[in-house]
Amino acid sequence: MERIPFVLKCKSASDEAILSAWDKALPLLKESGVKNFSVWAIEDFLFCYGEYPDGFCFDRLEEFLPQGAELFAAPKTLALMYHNIGVVREDKSLIRHRVFATKLKSGCEEEYKRRHDVLIEARGDEVAEGPESNFTIWLANGYIFGYCELVRAFDHEPTEQERAATITWETRQLEIMDWLTDDVDWITGQHHDPVRLVCKM
Repeated sequence: MERIPFVLKCKSASDEAILSAWDKALPLLKESGVKNFSVWAIEDFLFCYGEYPDGFCFDRLEEFLPQGAELFAAPKTLALMYHNIGVVREDKSLIRHRVFATKLKSGCEEEYKRRHDVLIEARGDEVAEGPESNFTIWLANGYIFGYCELVRAFDHEPTEQERAATITWETRQLEIMDWLTDDVDWITGQHHDPVRLVCKM
């Protein structure tokens, strides 16, 4: 199994056109052994995440693009910038999603990767039960797209120490990127539209 995202740019397509296109594609994906497929709207992007059988062929992908959409980042072209797979829950009722996107400032790709490599090194070989599960972050043409399954059993009101750590990390990240989603609006005072789940399988 391979975790593979791709990204569409979709300025003019309506939600109805998007859903109609994916309604045709989803049965074919399922028949081909694709699992945990979902499409997320972020501004005029559609971030598409799926778990594919090894060697899956994407040759027919463009047949199912909504009218007005174009391929922004093709499957297998996005660079993996961070991962924390942890313990993956097959029962998706046990998780909630966090999907996010940012735009990196010019020349900051290596620094973004370096900061996240530090997190991986600190974690070492430890496989945590949660709260993060099946967490990957991808680079596509200067944009960052993240997909994470948060385990509901770990949900809690953040402590003051956790809030302070989040503020420190996210404020530092603002040196190298700008947000497209509303994840840190509570810190910056900016307004971004939340991510929309368009469809899932």
